[in-house]
Amino acid sequence: MIEIRRILCPVDFSDHSRHALHHAAAIARWYESMITLLYVHPFVPDAAAAAGAPAFTPFVVTAADREKLLASMKSFGEHEILSGVPVYVEVTQGTVAPEILDRAKTLAADLIVMGTHGRSGFERLMIGSVTEKVLRQASCPVLSVPPRAEDAGTFAPLFKRILCAVDFSDCSMRALHYALALAQEADARLTVLNVVELPADAHERLPHLSPGVREYVAAVEEDHRQRLGAAVPEAVRAYCAVETMMVPGKPYREILRVAGEQQSDLIVIGVHGRGAVDRLFFGSTTQHVVRQAACPVLTLRA
Repeated sequence: MIEIRRILCPVDFSDHSRHALHHAAAIARWYESMITLLYVHPFVPDAAAAAGAPAFTPFVVTAADREKLLASMKSFGEHEILSGVPVYVEVTQGTVAPEILDRAKTLAADLIVMGTHGRSGFERLMIGSVTEKVLRQASCPVLSVPPRAEDAGTFAPLFKRILCAVDFSDCSMRALHYALALAQEADARLTVLNVVELPADAHERLPHLSPGVREYVAAVEEDHRQRLGAAVPEAVRAYCAVETMMVPGKPYREILRVAGEQQSDLIVIGVHGRGAVDRLFFGSTTQHVVRQAACPVLTLRA
């Protein structure tokens, strides 16, 4: 059983964050949760002073500015407020991602719901997005809602076709536990996917490889098959439809392919704490999935 009592929904008044708010509200109705809408007004970094040049004064939100922003936020969430979802609005100032993470911690949020903006590849490569920075460090699950995801509307449950990708790491097994609970509560269809990172044409090439390589590939696949079968408790199958699937290939490509073929409403995936250099130059499975998925992506850290 999952308890989602407190949802933090950072907004920037864009259509992307409104789209995320609709999803947050649908989840709040299903779980009888409260939503905290948070707007973070960024400081202008004093980079000039650090370089020895004359400093400039960062913009500071005044009391009057804060009141106007709070009024705008109430208007932004008016539909949800009028529909009976408890919505609280807050304004703060600082560096956006750290402020969101700090508020999630003090609020003891059970879930963060954020929209993704679909920025250019170069910008994402060099600085990342706020959403990616949050999902890498948040202690609670983060739901990333892309612009192309279908609108949540007012129906419940929100997710009926769930795809959970596992690689048997601690974070992916936590993701699986969460996905199983979501599927049981929503009577959803859950696909548990394991991608064996082999070339897509590995099986066609096997007859031409040495016996040692063939034995190694077979042993890896058998190990994954057994672990995948053991990952889903038999008792769960009485409450929801669960299928397991194992495919070779590049993990993020196969996750996106299967999600597209199954028209998944939600992808659930664990977040690995990889190093900054690795993320900068190679990205990660989670980053690729969050950036390219057509449906919301729920990420969990171990």
